[in-house]
Amino acid sequence: MARVTVNSEYNYNPVGLDVFDSRTGLKKGDKVKVVNLHGCPPANTMGHCHVTLNGKFAGLVLCNSLTK
Repeated sequence: MARVTVNSEYNYNPVGLDVFDSRTGLKKGDKVKVVNLHGCPPANTMGHCHVTLNGKFAGLVLCNSLTK
């Protein structure tokens, strides 16, 4: 399982459920930033993290869908 670092930028390359059941509106190759949101589980919990795109919240994705 991949681990991500908060406040780092990654390229979004969907795998697993992100391919079939994506609810983020992200497209392959989008450059996203991993964030921790107040009141939500921190990044890497159960292999997921919250991301932003261009400073706006984009959604919850699998950590394995993010590459450097």
